[in-house]
Amino acid sequence: MENNWVDFKTIKQRVSVQMVLDQYHIDWLRKNGDELRGRCPIHKGEGQSTFHVSLTKNAFQCFSCKARGNVLDLVAALERCSIREAAVKLQDWFAVSPPAAAGTQPGGAPKSEAVPAAIGERPTDNKPLTFRLKGIDPAHPYLQSRGISKETTEQFGLGFFPGRGTMHGRIVIPIHNEGGELIAYAGRSVDDEEPKYKLPAGFHKASVLYNLHRSLERDGQKVATVVLVEGFFDCIRVHEAGYPCVAMMGSSLSDLQEALLCQHFTGVVILLDGDSAGQKGTDECLLRLGRKLWVKVSVAEGKQPDTLSVAEIRALLS
Repeated sequence: MENNWVDFKTIKQRVSVQMVLDQYHIDWLRKNGDELRGRCPIHKGEGQSTFHVSLTKNAFQCFSCKARGNVLDLVAALERCSIREAAVKLQDWFAVSPPAAAGTQPGGAPKSEAVPAAIGERPTDNKPLTFRLKGIDPAHPYLQSRGISKETTEQFGLGFFPGRGTMHGRIVIPIHNEGGELIAYAGRSVDDEEPKYKLPAGFHKASVLYNLHRSLERDGQKVATVVLVEGFFDCIRVHEAGYPCVAMMGSSLSDLQEALLCQHFTGVVILLDGDSAGQKGTDECLLRLGRKLWVKVSVAEGKQPDTLSVAEIRALLS
């Protein structure tokens, strides 16, 4: 029988509202102190500041449709499902370790560890794609406007996709697993149309570190220390500066991403965005990784790494 046991308390502790917003590509909320404000993603009303998120309290409230609560309530409202169904989704999306950590499931049956020391097959694995997008244009002006070199564009497989499907009219970003197999494409809008980023349905970003396969070795030698950033273009910019780099694809580190870092590296340099969400993510990463790895924190004051020049990146990381 499939195990549908969920631990509401652990989920609320491990999953932040920011992680849920990232999962749904809700990136139009404006920062105001330790709050995010904007149009409500639940009832999609016209009010431009009715939806409030408290990053410190990890809670939300819409003053129009009256929805409020924690991450479980938010997913339940967005999915139109029960709190329990929301918990199961969150546990799956963010690879939250199952309960019964003492070694048994309810009823006394033994269980295997949720995150093994050596990561193998896991329920949130992303299967390799059986297709490749064709007709990708690597010379699109958007990539040039972000200062990405032709060499880097070709190396990362970036380009504008004019074909059909969910990635139509977007810059596509191939995502690989640690073995280098293509498992998904992300799509970035070229005109800041919402959502700015799209990921395919069923893709588990919590079990992947973007660019990990390129960061395991350098000049034939195993890499010891890697730079950890939030987004795709942050990662690409740090790579251009000459440093091995991986991205969480968000501002929060999942259990499986933490396990991947500990499996492959002995040191991590944390370089998240210089906003409040990035600062909170930095504190969380430092707390979790600092007990297992050598960790250093670099801060891009009030900026995102992808907005910095290669010289500025090198100055931060030297």
